[in-house]
Amino acid sequence: MAKKASKSKKCRSSSSSSLASSTSSKRVSKEGKMVLRIRSNEITKRSTRQQRVVRCENERRPKSKTKKNKKFDAKKPKKPPTAFFYFLEDFRKEFQEQNPDVKSMREVGKACGEKWKTMTYEEKVKYYDIATEKRAEFDRATSEYIKRKESGEDEDPEDASEFDE
Repeated sequence: MAKKASKSKKCRSSSSSSLASSTSSKRVSKEGKMVLRIRSNEITKRSTRQQRVVRCENERRPKSKTKKNKKFDAKKPKKPPTAFFYFLEDFRKEFQEQNPDVKSMREVGKACGEKWKTMTYEEKVKYYDIATEKRAEFDRATSEYIKRKESGEDEDPEDASEFDE
């Protein structure tokens, strides 16, 4: 981010110096004195805008590819949902029974969020317990997966992946 900011400052500073040089031009009179001639504002504005655009475009560098292509590992365990998502699952069923005419997921989500905020901790404990159990299962599965990966048991040839084109 800091590099981008410095580039934009550089671009502005170069355009401001071009503004000073384009607003006036120096001429030498017959007597040898320097005469300062000022251009009209409309011409100055147009010319500085064009110079600013050209300079900024010239200073830009092509973007380098920083994102590396990560391959998806199908055998890696998925993270479990949070307590709110277990609540959402139950709430959605109840809400659909009470309001069969509401089809919008947006409205269901808003109602669920409002209900979750107003619930006490004792009401939420049921969902937190489910979430912690699932999280413990996930942690065990992840540790097993890492052990298999390090030992080389899970190694598949790269061309055998079902997600490659």
